[in-house]
Amino acid sequence: MARKSILENFRAVISPVRQYSTKRKVPDKTRFTATSGTYPEGFIVSGTHVGVKKDPTAFDLALIFSEKPCSAAAVFTQNAFKAAPVQVSQRILKNTSGSGITGVVANSGCANAVTGQRGMEDAWSMSAALDRSVLGTGSQSNEGKALVMSTGVIGQNLPIDKIVNGVPKGVAAGGKSHEDWMNAAKAICTTDTFPKLMSKEFTVNGKSYRVAGLAKGAGMIHPNMATLLGLFATDAPVAPTALGSILTYAVERSFNSISVDGDMSTNDTIAALANGAAGGDLIDVGTDGYEILKSEITSFSESLAQLVVRDGEGATKFVTINVEDAESFEDAKKVASTIATSSLVKTALYGEDANWGRITCAIGYSDVPVNPLKTSVSFVPADGSEELKLLVNGEPENVDEERASQILTSEDLIIHVQLGTGGGHSARFWTCDLSHDYVTINGDYRS
Repeated sequence: MARKSILENFRAVISPVRQYSTKRKVPDKTRFTATSGTYPEGFIVSGTHVGVKKDPTAFDLALIFSEKPCSAAAVFTQNAFKAAPVQVSQRILKNTSGSGITGVVANSGCANAVTGQRGMEDAWSMSAALDRSVLGTGSQSNEGKALVMSTGVIGQNLPIDKIVNGVPKGVAAGGKSHEDWMNAAKAICTTDTFPKLMSKEFTVNGKSYRVAGLAKGAGMIHPNMATLLGLFATDAPVAPTALGSILTYAVERSFNSISVDGDMSTNDTIAALANGAAGGDLIDVGTDGYEILKSEITSFSESLAQLVVRDGEGATKFVTINVEDAESFEDAKKVASTIATSSLVKTALYGEDANWGRITCAIGYSDVPVNPLKTSVSFVPADGSEELKLLVNGEPENVDEERASQILTSEDLIIHVQLGTGGGHSARFWTCDLSHDYVTINGDYRS
C-alpha cells in the first residue's frame, strides 16, 4: 500500500513535467530554404552521394571549384584537437599564400577528426583528387591546392576510396544552376533540418558582383573560429591579403557571434574564394573598393550565420542579444556571449518564462566592467512594438507578466542590455533556446 502511494505521488509530480515537455513545438524551419538565387560567375558546384552516409538518397560530397584559379582565405577552429582537414587546409593556404586555389572539397557523415596520420593522408588525398579531376594534375601523395572540409562523427576514419573515386563523378555532375548550388549545400548537412544557402548581387564602385554562401551546422556550435562549416564564393577580383582581412572581420561579427550549445567543434572552418571572373579593378587593402566589399561581406555573413542559429538542434526560439555601452567591443561581445551560453537563460526562454534575473546573473559573472547601478535590461518584441523594460539603471521594473509571456511566445526575440559604463561600445550576438529535443537529438547522434 505504501509503495502504491509513493508511486501515485511520483506520478502526480512528474505528470505536469511530462505535459510541459510537449508544450513547446519546434517550428518548421524549412521555410528558410532558398528557392532561387543569383550566383557568381565562373564557379562550378555539385552535391552527390558517394557512400559516406548510409542513406543512398543523402548527398555526402560537395565540390565547389572555379574555372580559373582563386584567391582564398579561411578562419579555423581554435579547438586543440584540430581535425585533419583543418590542418591540411591551413597548410595549403600557408604554402600558396592564398593564391591559385582550385576550390573546396567537402564531405559529411564523417569528421575525419582525431584520426591520426591516416586522417592527414586521407585529407590530402581529397585535395589531390579535386586537383587531379579539375586540372589534370596532382597525385595521392602530393600537397594539392583544393581546401578540404569534413563534418560528422569524430574519431572515425573516412571511407577514402569512395570519396576519391566519387570526386571525378562529382566534377562531371557539376553545374552553375540554383539546383547545383542547393545540392552542394545539402551535401554538407548532418543534423541540419534545412540546407543553408544564400546569394546576392552587390556593387563596388559601379561594378556589379555576386556572392554565394553555404553553411552547415545545428549543434556543436559556439564561436571562436579562428562541425560548423561555411563557404563564400564571389566573382569579384580580390587580393588574398584583402580577402583574409575582410573574412576575419566579417566572421568576428557573424559566425564568431553565434552559439547554439556552447561546444566548439574540432572542424570549424569558414572559407572564402574569389575568382575575379566578373572583371574590374583588383580590390586590395587600401583601395577604394575595400571598405565597400568588407561591409557587403560582413552583412552577408551575418545573415548566413543566423540561419545556423535558426536551425539549432531542437530550438524553438531565435534570440538576438544586443549589448550596448560597454568599454570595448570585446567586452560587449563577451557579455552577450555569456548570456547566450547560460543554460538557465536558455531554458527560461524555452519555457517562455520572463525570468530576467538569470540575464543579470550572467552579466555579473561575465568578468567585464559593469556598473550594476546603471545597468538596464529589456525584452524587445520582434514585431516592432514597444520594448518591455525589466531593469532600469539597476532598479527592477513592475513587469507586466502577461505581456512578457506574450512576447516570449514569439519565435523571434531581442534581449537589449545597457551596461552603463559610458564606454559607448556595442556588440550583437545570436543564440537559441535549449529544449528537450536537443537532448534527444544528441543522446542518440551515432545511432
